[in-house]
Amino acid sequence: MDFQEVFGKPPETQASAPGRVNLLGEHTDYNDGFVLPTAIPQGTTVQLSFSSDAYGGLRQRQHHFYSENLNEQVSISDINHSPSGFASYIFGCIELLQKAGYTVPSLCVYVQSSVPMGSGLSSSAALEVATLRALRQLLNLPIDDVEIAQIAQQAEIQYAGVQCGIMDQMASSLADTEHILFLDTRTLERRVMPLPEKAEILVIDSGVPRTLASSGYNQRRAECEEAARSLGVKALRDITDVNLTKTLPEPLQRRARHVVTENNRVLEVLQGVTSERFGELMNASHASLRDDYEVSVPALDILVDILQKTEGVFGARLTGAGFGGASVALVRSGQSKGIATHVLEQYNQAGYNGQILVPALD
Repeated sequence: MDFQEVFGKPPETQASAPGRVNLLGEHTDYNDGFVLPTAIPQGTTVQLSFSSDAYGGLRQRQHHFYSENLNEQVSISDINHSPSGFASYIFGCIELLQKAGYTVPSLCVYVQSSVPMGSGLSSSAALEVATLRALRQLLNLPIDDVEIAQIAQQAEIQYAGVQCGIMDQMASSLADTEHILFLDTRTLERRVMPLPEKAEILVIDSGVPRTLASSGYNQRRAECEEAARSLGVKALRDITDVNLTKTLPEPLQRRARHVVTENNRVLEVLQGVTSERFGELMNASHASLRDDYEVSVPALDILVDILQKTEGVFGARLTGAGFGGASVALVRSGQSKGIATHVLEQYNQAGYNGQILVPALD
């Protein structure tokens, strides 16, 4: 069903935002660190119109949200109500705008997305940013793209219960598919960089979904905060010498070691590296995520190992929070689809069900 069929009238505006894949800098954003994401072709589109619904004597607003992908409709009051699922992200965006002093009337909201859910490609950030972009257009709000990312992050933290960093929302709000976005998540200093020479991005889903809020994500963040306190710094970003982590007990030592070495890998890329060196850094990142941060799963390790051993692949690693989801590889230009076919054949013969996500299939 389209917007007209669901709500009985056409939308008044719409906006889109892309998903993202992170090439380097995993689990560093909530440690005030450095990241290197890029946008992917898949995105989320949000259509909006005003709703005339109000109920009771208090003139409370009532919003109506519909997800095309889930074929699910939710109607809620904006007073003392916090929904779950996809509606929580939209509701969070609306609530935060109202808390910032903007008036948001009753709305009809229609969501359609091609960003795979549960693959680590930030479908939630794409939904938040697309919602805020559409609200900016509908209500003529004076908020810029960085503010949109900041509001979107708080919507996820406060209303979806995920203690996320700012990377996903900044990437969805500011990145494009042709460049890498270097971001300092503490200062929000950023730089748009070209992809490594004669290279392109390949993303393959492991077929093992993960749910961020119910995973070990929040636990890892708490461990990093404890490690930073023990080292006497505001955040692990302030540690650049990995030897300083040796004073920590386990598992804090390994968690901190990953963050410090991962930040250093991103900063090395910032100085300029070859595609071959970029790939080596991706391989090292996966090993660190697997062994020190312990966020990989057997399927991802198998998929990444096949990729790393395939000719034409500079390097590969898991991407996103882990605990399932997708892998990202840097491969020679023009070879991604051939490499993907070869890799998927081996991976699926091992009993898994992977699929190519980027480049998007026609």
